[in-house]
Amino acid sequence: MTRPLAVVTGASRGIGRAIALRLATTHDILALARTKPALDKLSAEVQRLGATCRVAAVDVSDAPAVAKALTDVDAQVLVNNAGVGSMKPFLELTPVEWNSMVDVNFNALYHVTRALLPAMIARKRGHVVIIGSIAGRSAFVGGTCYAATKHAAMAFAECLMLEVRNQGVKVSIVSPGSVATDFSPRNDPGWMLSPEEVAESVAHVIETPADVLVHRVEIRALAPKK
Repeated sequence: MTRPLAVVTGASRGIGRAIALRLATTHDILALARTKPALDKLSAEVQRLGATCRVAAVDVSDAPAVAKALTDVDAQVLVNNAGVGSMKPFLELTPVEWNSMVDVNFNALYHVTRALLPAMIARKRGHVVIIGSIAGRSAFVGGTCYAATKHAAMAFAECLMLEVRNQGVKVSIVSPGSVATDFSPRNDPGWMLSPEEVAESVAHVIETPADVLVHRVEIRALAPKK
């Protein structure tokens, strides 16, 4: 690969897919997700844009699988985008749903970032981007687990930023409101953000000058449905 490498998790659809396609204008891509056919389709689209795209069908909550997929990968950019959500009252949440959200939305931040951060620190340059949510600073009925994982992601991002900023590594968190994807299906998604609009925000924080860090971005639809 001759261009900088961006690793994007949850890249097979929605926001992750849009981010991979947007960053392909300047980066080669390593796309991670669980669904190989969707990743292969993304790879073909990225290559039509003139970039190289490798894919790895991996569950980011599986620590050994992540370590294997990212061995010897030297990424200039990491976008931690993978996420799942079950929005329902606490007493209706099953242990499987609870553990899945904690594992994918929070524990995977450790697995993926731990695999790629050492090379960034050694190079004294790199950028870790976390896709958060406005749920990371708010509360709502049915969000006992999902919102908690996004609050945790916010704290993780800020603490990590303070740890590595003096070593040349940037850490940013981009927190969208409602986005028109399969993640939160609605009958009337026209007022929502598009995945491409979120991807533009990610590109913006990555493309800042070397001495500038945009650490926290919140992006909302201008006129949400009432």
